[in-house]
Amino acid sequence: MAPFSLMTASVSWLAKSFSVLSRTSTLARCTSVLSAAYVNPVKCLTSQASPPKRPPNGYLRYVMQQKPIITRHQPEIKSVDVIRMLGQQWRALTPEQKRPFQEAYQQAREQFKVDFERYQAQLTPVQVRQQALEKSQRLAKRKASRKKRELKTLGKPKRSRTAFNIFMSEHFLEAKGSNSQEKMKSLLQEWRNMLGHQKQVYRQLAEDDRIRYKNEMKSWEEHMIEIGRDDVIQERALPPKDKAPPKKGIKKLNAKAKAVKNTTGKGKVKTIEKMTHSSSTKTARTTKKT
Repeated sequence: MAPFSLMTASVSWLAKSFSVLSRTSTLARCTSVLSAAYVNPVKCLTSQASPPKRPPNGYLRYVMQQKPIITRHQPEIKSVDVIRMLGQQWRALTPEQKRPFQEAYQQAREQFKVDFERYQAQLTPVQVRQQALEKSQRLAKRKASRKKRELKTLGKPKRSRTAFNIFMSEHFLEAKGSNSQEKMKSLLQEWRNMLGHQKQVYRQLAEDDRIRYKNEMKSWEEHMIEIGRDDVIQERALPPKDKAPPKKGIKKLNAKAKAVKNTTGKGKVKTIEKMTHSSSTKTARTTKKT
């Protein structure tokens, strides 16, 4: 019985091996028919590499070279102070000393242009439009942040807070939760469970803060108008200007005035004619009576 069982086991093993070989052969035939996009999706995803990064300029190259040296010799100095120190050193360098860093930047810039053109050539129209949209969003965000910093430097008052914001700022430290998000959720739930007379205190504080903001904004806008910065003030806060009537309106007014003048002139002529006609009839009647 043992040899017979051994024979059946070997036969079954051979059958399995033949089935595996047949499956691999069919898979190879299928892969030869299918396109590379379906067979190797990883290659398709990696074919469109990320856009090349812009090279650092000469100053940044100098900073990257000198910053590790300073931090190694003086580890107690803060990063801000290190950057300030390196900026002063860079400004003190002569053009000959700056030339190696600037030349390296020019070479990297030329290579960046070549790489960027090659990257743009492999993009689809949809990807090009997406990149343009993302660029416009980045520019808008950058413009908004610059405007916000400018308003801060000009001393624009802070906006008034709501009742819940005042409540949250007062109880944030002792709120339940391990992080900021959990604390805000617990404070929001606590605010919703509070009674009306308990919220009244914070509502009154919010009203006082709103009046404060309104008064400060009024004085700030007046100051901006005095110094000639009308561009940072909203249109509703600007003083009314004497607007000249549009040209079309002037033409219409002139046409109406001419029409009235003509009609009045015609009316005067008609009245004169009536008066002369009535006088002539009267003289004729008197001559007949005589």
